[in-house]
Amino acid sequence: MKTLKNRVQLIGHLGADPEITELTDGKTVAKLSLATS
Repeated sequence: MKTLKNRVQLIGHLGADPEITELTDGKTVAKLSLATS
């Protein structure tokens, strides 16, 4: 199976520091709050 990679650019102000978590399968997930206008 092909590996897919997505790239996203978000522009705004962070509400807090991102929460970065490593899952049991080795993948990394970031959770963040973003304010835009």
